[in-house]
Amino acid sequence: MATVELTLEGIDDCGACATRLEGVLRTHAGVDAVQVSAAGCALLVRYDPELCSPSCMRQATVLATLEFERDFQHEMLDVGGMDCAGCARTIERAVDRMPGVTFASVSFAGARLHVEYRPDVVDAPRIASGVRALGYDVPLPGDPPPGTGTGWSRGQRLTSVSAALMALGIVADLAIGRGLASILLYAAAMAIGGTPIARAGLVALRATHRADIKLLMAIAAIGAAAIGAWTEAALVVVLFSIGEMLERRAAERARRELGGLVALTPATARLRRGDADVEIAVSKLRVGDAVVVRPGERLAVDGTVIEGASAVDEAAVTGESTPADKLPGDGVFAGTLNTNGLLVVRADVAPGDTTLARIARLVVDAQARRAPSERWVDAFARVYTPLVIAVALLVAALAPLLAGVSFDDAFYAALAMLIIACPCALVLSTPASIVSALGRASAAGVLVKGGAQLERAATIETVAFDKTGTLTLGRPRVTALHAFTVTEDELLALAAGVEQGSEHPLARAIVGAAADRGLALPALEGFEATTGLGAAGRIEGRSVLVGSPRMMGIDALPAAAREALAELAAGGATTVLVTRDGQAVGALALADEARPQAAEAVAMLARLGIRHTALLTGDNRAVAETIAREVGIADVHAELLPQDKASVIARLGPGTAMVGDGVNDAPALAAADLGIAMGSAGSATAIEVADVALMGDDPRKVAELIGLARWTRAVVRQNIAFALATKLVALGLLAAGSLPLWAAVASDVGASLIVVANGLRLIVGVPRGRMRSLPILAVPERSSAEASRHEQHHHHDRDRCAASGGP
Repeated sequence: MATVELTLEGIDDCGACATRLEGVLRTHAGVDAVQVSAAGCALLVRYDPELCSPSCMRQATVLATLEFERDFQHEMLDVGGMDCAGCARTIERAVDRMPGVTFASVSFAGARLHVEYRPDVVDAPRIASGVRALGYDVPLPGDPPPGTGTGWSRGQRLTSVSAALMALGIVADLAIGRGLASILLYAAAMAIGGTPIARAGLVALRATHRADIKLLMAIAAIGAAAIGAWTEAALVVVLFSIGEMLERRAAERARRELGGLVALTPATARLRRGDADVEIAVSKLRVGDAVVVRPGERLAVDGTVIEGASAVDEAAVTGESTPADKLPGDGVFAGTLNTNGLLVVRADVAPGDTTLARIARLVVDAQARRAPSERWVDAFARVYTPLVIAVALLVAALAPLLAGVSFDDAFYAALAMLIIACPCALVLSTPASIVSALGRASAAGVLVKGGAQLERAATIETVAFDKTGTLTLGRPRVTALHAFTVTEDELLALAAGVEQGSEHPLARAIVGAAADRGLALPALEGFEATTGLGAAGRIEGRSVLVGSPRMMGIDALPAAAREALAELAAGGATTVLVTRDGQAVGALALADEARPQAAEAVAMLARLGIRHTALLTGDNRAVAETIAREVGIADVHAELLPQDKASVIARLGPGTAMVGDGVNDAPALAAADLGIAMGSAGSATAIEVADVALMGDDPRKVAELIGLARWTRAVVRQNIAFALATKLVALGLLAAGSLPLWAAVASDVGASLIVVANGLRLIVGVPRGRMRSLPILAVPERSSAEASRHEQHHHHDRDRCAASGGP
């Protein structure tokens, strides 16, 4: 059996479509098992390669997708007016119950509804109308998004009028005593502020068959009025309306904070046409267009510099605070800031497929996925709310009969219990924290796939690192040549001739060394690479192999060759053997150097209490141990093939994170509890597949991510404990007869606002305790002084290059 991962395209991240494709492949000839990936964007398929192939399975999924697109329509609708995750669940349940709707998912953080439906049964306007009936603002595609107006919303105006009428009622009570005037003012306040609440609650009850917070508040207000508690009735409506408004503003502020992290691509670009520059919409750019970027402007495309030199601030993508110098041939990303030189960039990808666009999609998807703690809270709320409502009904019905309590007092207590039954603060406790943490991480160039992956990062006890490109710079150089039967130049030419067809870092180093010597590379035929071993090809009709000594077996080598390899390896270098027609002709030594931040990254993990770190590499043990000593890692696993790394991860036990480059380390990343792909900027595969993608090359962010995850876990626990404690205290006060209706409402609203504010600390605050000394994924910002120093340094370098005749 073999295994392949099929990326799903054209299904708009629809869980129903992914499940259908899973069913299609299960019936495909030769397929043994199919599993939808955690992100829902890929299928993991185990199959018999003698009966089918990845290409035929991809063809089957493409045909099935075309069929789905014919039978089902997808729509992504903005939703305004949600103030808690409970609102999102209500909309989701209501839309899911509509005839013709086959899938519905609401992201509270993203304020969006993703719906799949049968166009012959229902359409987008009817779905939007159904959500509007619940009391939310849903513009159709093409309309301006909700909340773009400059004035107060209708709900804010009604809340203000209702509060003013209630205040007048209180003044009338104090001035002339309870009478018709004050009762009419209270009734008007209830009618104006409470009618939308009651209507939305009734619509939600009819659509979902569940009582929501709005219906419970409406019943409490009407019940209080029925027993003559007019002041409390009006206070319930006004306090609840004000609380909803404040919660909505807090949620919108969080969305603005997060939206600003990814909305960095400019709307227009300067396209070079001949000798003229024309400004056009970014959406009209095409691959191959030359785009002019002036100093101080953001880049509109992912591409390659073809003219000019500058320093580009890539913090928006990689999270690195130091601008990167760019020369012709260097790659650049959309959304990054050109600081001080004119650049002409060739567009390499379509505007909607840039790295920043992929980041934006991943951030929105990550916010939409519920974490395990959030699912637990939802499950608890589904039991807690009907239970308390049932107890409230029993109190109203039985207390006057069994305990001798007056009906008015028992009914009043039951109304207070209805308000306490609202789990708003509890439902908000987790998503507010998770979304804030995900936003902070993405702003620092760390993309976490969702709340589940973030919570998993908090449980990590062991971190395993790949070596090349992760703990080292990944730019090895040839340090020694040992020719057996040819000259050194012939040896290097043969090795470079084969490696010219490879993108491996060692291959690039060998080709670069040949170029430095001015050697002409021979023609290569039949290039073939073997992961973890090396490459082979035919040069001048003779078979040449370049790679690990294991490729032909170390024991099969002549004694002199074995001694030469041992001598090179003893110096802590990677050894590469070159054979021609099965005979060893020489060996090369290549050395890489540790990243400047690698030792500090391992030390930061130790400060977090992670004592076990490991190094996994395909290099020889001497090389691995040299790097491990430099960075402070004691557990070294060397000379591993990719599948061997996965086995080591399994032996390291639960709570293991693997940090690698996302390509050669794919089996180990998949085997680990948390796979972290480093240096993922521009890599669509790493962004889509890894649990966590570090866009830059700073390994210290692994410790910062774990620290942020643990801080998030602590904040979530604080919020859950506070929300439950608030309910318990309220129930205790109610049992003692000391909880008026307005206080019950204030406790519910106040607790909701407090857990939201506590969750927002994760995006703007600083942790306490042991983690205070850890830079928890700080959003990189450069002061004007730093920018000025870099500008002077860059101009100095450019002037020096010009003086020497360089570019």
